[in-house]
Amino acid sequence: MILRHLQPLAAVFNIAGVSEQINSVYLQSRPADKFYPSQMYSTLITVDTLNQNLDDPAWIFIDCRYDLMDSNAGYRTYLDEHIHRAVYADLKHDLSGPPVTDHGRHPLPTPERLNDLFSTLGISHDSQVVAYDGSFGTVAARLWWLLRYMGHLGVCVLEGGWQTWSRSGFVTEQLDRRNPKTHFHGEPQQDWVVKIDKVASTPRLIDAREPTRYHGEQEPIDPIAGHIPGAINHYWKHNLDAEGRFLPPQRLKQLYLDLYAGVSPEQAVFYCGSGVTACHDILAAVHAGLPAPRLYAGSWSEWCSDGGRPIATAHS
Repeated sequence: MILRHLQPLAAVFNIAGVSEQINSVYLQSRPADKFYPSQMYSTLITVDTLNQNLDDPAWIFIDCRYDLMDSNAGYRTYLDEHIHRAVYADLKHDLSGPPVTDHGRHPLPTPERLNDLFSTLGISHDSQVVAYDGSFGTVAARLWWLLRYMGHLGVCVLEGGWQTWSRSGFVTEQLDRRNPKTHFHGEPQQDWVVKIDKVASTPRLIDAREPTRYHGEQEPIDPIAGHIPGAINHYWKHNLDAEGRFLPPQRLKQLYLDLYAGVSPEQAVFYCGSGVTACHDILAAVHAGLPAPRLYAGSWSEWCSDGGRPIATAHS
């Protein structure tokens, strides 16, 4: 467990020789039922490191840009220009599915749909996947979480996203890419997901939305404003510095330990509006070297539309 967390941190900070040594030991001790590329980036990656591996066929790049207010905007921006060799995954049509585990705005796809999606995207069990978007990693983190949920740990999010890549001057293209289809077969980590009837009994519930939505002062998307009673608020943007990059792992670690307030990280549950930006908080926690917390995927959009559920606001 310790090696799993040390390896990506060593890689991120380019500590000479340490990443390779940890990777070697870690790969020998890993569980047999998970999928691992030989050199794994499992949380964040820099544009420089991505550029160094741009032509490696074992690396799969996925553009996740999306606009909640214009569902076709992300695909249009992908067609306009994107990272060399990147394929596109749509939040609404690919990273969400018909309601099964939840009835929120972006329900989790079934394992069967995810296996088909990851096969269509060209992901193999030994692929290193890099996801990026144009919204500080919010949608890319959803893909990151879904791959991990299906047992594939060789997935990371591009630090700084499309904006940082575009400013770097590295290679872009305008092709509508399709990777050769693979045969991805993963199994879901069912205990990572909390369903609506178990939410109220969770020992630490954390809302990733902006404070005004959490307090019930405004609600631009869902029909009712407020939050789930007992939840505390950690706005996902608080994972980032002034330039939109993730805070250093040690700062994130202290931040999340304070949020957990003595509760085991694995028992903490995150939610947001529809199970998307909550994944950003989960990514930050894992990048900090902590065990992955759980996700209430239905989130506020499911809770507030399920008649009779209690609702809290700043004034209640």
